[in-house]
Amino acid sequence: MTGSGAMTGGEAATRLDGLTSWHADWRGLRVAVFGLGMTGFSVADTLAELGCEVLVVAGAPDADRERILEVLGVPVVVAANQDEVPERVREFGAELIVASPGYPPHHAMHRWAAAAGLPVWGDIELAWRLRDKTGTPSKWLLVTGTNGKTTTTQLTAHMVAASGVRVAPAGNIGIPVLDAVRDPLGYDVLVVEISSYQLHFTHTVSPEASVVLNVAPDHLDWHGSYEAYRDAKGRAYARTRLACVYNKADETTRLLVEQADVIEGCRAIGFGTNVPDVSDFGVVDGVLVDRAFLDDRRSRALELATVDELRERNLAARHLVEDVLAAAALARAIDVTPEHIHDALTTFSPDEHRNELVLSHDGCLWVDDSKATNSHAANASLGAYRSVIWIVGGLLKGVDISPLVAEHADRLKAVIVIGIDRAPVIAAFGQHAPSVPLVEIDTGDTDQVMPMVVAEAAARASSGDTVLLAPSAASMDQFDSYGDRGNKFQAAVRAWAQEEADARAQQPTSDDDAQG
Repeated sequence: MTGSGAMTGGEAATRLDGLTSWHADWRGLRVAVFGLGMTGFSVADTLAELGCEVLVVAGAPDADRERILEVLGVPVVVAANQDEVPERVREFGAELIVASPGYPPHHAMHRWAAAAGLPVWGDIELAWRLRDKTGTPSKWLLVTGTNGKTTTTQLTAHMVAASGVRVAPAGNIGIPVLDAVRDPLGYDVLVVEISSYQLHFTHTVSPEASVVLNVAPDHLDWHGSYEAYRDAKGRAYARTRLACVYNKADETTRLLVEQADVIEGCRAIGFGTNVPDVSDFGVVDGVLVDRAFLDDRRSRALELATVDELRERNLAARHLVEDVLAAAALARAIDVTPEHIHDALTTFSPDEHRNELVLSHDGCLWVDDSKATNSHAANASLGAYRSVIWIVGGLLKGVDISPLVAEHADRLKAVIVIGIDRAPVIAAFGQHAPSVPLVEIDTGDTDQVMPMVVAEAAARASSGDTVLLAPSAASMDQFDSYGDRGNKFQAAVRAWAQEEADARAQQPTSDDDAQG
């Protein structure tokens, strides 16, 4: 059933094709918004400002946001059952769906929209069409990949900012992309961190440059298969104008570039930590170089920074060097100079909980890589250390951890397993690394998880070891976020170190012994 006066499918499609500007006539367009989180709220707020008729479908109540939307004249329907579509939604007469990432393609709402022939956008697609609100549309640089997105996005924005251009990191980092396009002053460049969820619902986005950093199995519960996840990542390259940046160590990214339908003249730019080929970025004798964006690239390369300089900024791990090279390629694609890139790298600090050194104590390193929420990220982190006490576990998101265990078994001194999905982790070690000592943290008290972890690790650690929190799993089973997980780990490590220091201070000195 549709509302009175609703357009036919053909009429609606024709109208939507013309809605490619903030200044187009959006008035009266009937839009159902799936989700009332940060993304859904920004979408509803934007559409209301444009004069659309909006209905928000929320999976759970949100009193504060509902109150604001009520003032804006936007009704909210709470539909907690993922297998049902409320009658009010069916009767709304939607001409367009804008879906938040919290609604996977197999959700009943999406199945209903598909059966009704309704077009579905995400917030990124909507923002792309509205990016001219303040005048000249901003240039977009897209960053995606299984791992390294946030660091690369931050690096790229920092490099662009060093050139004096007004830039913002947006999307899954910084500010919601719709808030960025509505900023009264506008931006010259947006560096958009984009997830596979968001890419799934893009249709006309056409960035200046784009990168898929790497692709490894992740979010299979949302996409339904690795192939669907991989293909969603590949959509980042679609309609790219100047440069498709890919990882030479990840064959999938190269294949995605080859399969992409890009704008005529767009170039493929590879990056890697080896000596670069023509049109690539790489490392020569400890120097990061650009062999892509210069006229005589067959005989020369432009120096960007040294690995020693990156080491001073805690960016010398191989996967972080790759992130730096990818960011530099994006920045160079829009004419940021090597000098500005160098200046940016000497002042950049990596994000928290990303291979963050918490403590060096008696020759043992304690490292927080809580952001390693999947096997690909954990693999990079594990590969950076020789003797590891590995803290692993959480929500595995349907991913088999066995290959990771098998690959790194010989560098593991001990393993401490946390989270609700402990059984498959323990089984993987039983099959692939049965000789590695394993400790299971089994407690229902979330506040005690990390103190127990640290106590177990400290009992096994010695000089030359690294105690590494790289869970290879999401955190929401026991913590508010990967940041909360990392913060609790760091607090527990520091509390233990303080107890150690206090205990040593109370021990009698040799003089005290003699006097006794």
